[in-house]
Amino acid sequence: MKARNIYLEHANITVNDIQEAINFFQTAFPHFKIRGGGNETREWVHFGDDYTYIAINQAQYSDLKVGKNYDKVGINHIGFVVEDVEEIANNLLNAGYKRDYPKEVEQFRIRDYFADADGNQFEFVQYLSELPEERNSDKKQVTV
Repeated sequence: MKARNIYLEHANITVNDIQEAINFFQTAFPHFKIRGGGNETREWVHFGDDYTYIAINQAQYSDLKVGKNYDKVGINHIGFVVEDVEEIANNLLNAGYKRDYPKEVEQFRIRDYFADADGNQFEFVQYLSELPEERNSDKKQVTV
């Protein structure tokens, strides 16, 4: 298998309010749709497009919030490569979602971070170059 053929098919998250999670992702990605779901032992949906999705599970115990901490074991955020980070940010801001970390404008990419209602953080990154050495560059960033 060639490394460039690898991509993340899905992420699986558990949330306090499955409909609110769908609303968050629908706001960020208007083309996403419910691909499947069920309610055998818990309510769940696969929400995405033909290539990638988020598996969203309804929590059995509510009022638990994500405690993001980069010093402890766990997933800190999930990143999506997008074509227009400004459009996604504007959609989320207009829907009442808040940035969870300052927007980062760098020489070869723009990154913006938002959290869903449970505090799960998602990074949206737009690359400004097709060259891997530039896309992955750690050039000094400008935070706005």
